[in-house]
Amino acid sequence: MSLLDRYHLLVHDVAAALGYDYSDATPDWVHPFIHLILVLAPALLISVGSYLAIRGILKLWKYRSTPAIHPEPIRGLEGSLFSTVLRYSRRQQALMIVVSLIAMPILYLTLELPKQIVNNALDSGRFPVAVLGRDVDQVVFLMLLCGLYLLAIILNGLNKYSLNVFKGYVAERFLRRFRLLVYRQWRSDPDSGNQSEIVPILAQEVEPIGGFAADVLTLPILQGGTLLTILFFMFVQDPVLGAAALTVLPIQLVLLPKLQRRVNALSRTRIKEVRQLGRQLSDQLRERQVNPAGLLPVSASFRELEHVRRKIFRLKFFIKALNNFLTALTPFLFYSLGGYFVIEGRITLGALVAVLAAHKDFSAPLKELFRYYQTLEDTRIRYHEITAFFAGSGHSSEVAQADDSTLEKVSQFEQSPLRKTTLPFEGHGDLASQ
Repeated sequence: MSLLDRYHLLVHDVAAALGYDYSDATPDWVHPFIHLILVLAPALLISVGSYLAIRGILKLWKYRSTPAIHPEPIRGLEGSLFSTVLRYSRRQQALMIVVSLIAMPILYLTLELPKQIVNNALDSGRFPVAVLGRDVDQVVFLMLLCGLYLLAIILNGLNKYSLNVFKGYVAERFLRRFRLLVYRQWRSDPDSGNQSEIVPILAQEVEPIGGFAADVLTLPILQGGTLLTILFFMFVQDPVLGAAALTVLPIQLVLLPKLQRRVNALSRTRIKEVRQLGRQLSDQLRERQVNPAGLLPVSASFRELEHVRRKIFRLKFFIKALNNFLTALTPFLFYSLGGYFVIEGRITLGALVAVLAAHKDFSAPLKELFRYYQTLEDTRIRYHEITAFFAGSGHSSEVAQADDSTLEKVSQFEQSPLRKTTLPFEGHGDLASQ
């Protein structure tokens, strides 16, 4: 038996294990789909997943084995972004994780009930049916399932609303503390008068870090759980169609991170250019006079910023277009192969409709996870740049002690039961603790 014959037997065995026996009577166009879905795509996915896992383990081992030069460049902040976020929002993170996990069974109901409505409530040949010991006709049964579906939608919406609102509170609270720590470090620096870059740091660069603090654990758990729930639902309807949903995933895992690393490098360049521009403008302000020669470097900085931003836009939109194209390929497999399965009687029309609807929701958490990876890399760059900005700065003990005392008093005041109002500069951060 040749190697090609063994390969064909392997494909037939895998298809039979998934409950689909196809033979020479099967249309020729089905065979390459089966080979792609059941053998080639899973093999590529396993290879890519193994490579990423090994690379992540080696990267983590290298990070832990390398001694940190500046473990805590800013008092109150850890050397790692994750450690800093968990240090100040551990309890809030645990609560958000619990709320995220509650959303999974509700999500499964929103996927299962439409299939039940199409297959059972619209089937007029099996009524009346018994529900809780009572016989109901077709219209009542339809309204009952629709009511359950509406209830599941309402619960899902309330869960997302409460989670998003609480995430906003956690983000604002962490952002306020992070800004205060950076500002305290700036005050304790004897050369702070020359650090004109502190304005864009406090106003712009810390903003994404505060927003990411609420998503650091919740988003991957919520979106990853959503992805696994939808994928499990697809496999329950039909294992072949469930495997088809993963066909383009290896390509996305290979191409998108590489393109994102180029965007990250450009983001780092943009941050440095903005700071350089701040230094030039600060020097001109200290001169207290208009210097025509100062226009040339400022104009060059503007031109370089425009050039970098254009590169970032081109890469970001190319990543988005590529991801949308790859995501749109999977419904083609569902319509062609899934439609053939409906004609054969392998699956019901309601199951195919449910799989199509589930895949529409399947692409959303996948995009969120890729966006999380992009945000993670961008935020880590910003956090590293901010901590590196103060890494070589001196410290003034008197100012530092005064700021430590102020932070302690502010913390005590926040926990005091006498507090009734929110101070103007606090935003909505304290609502998270109420």
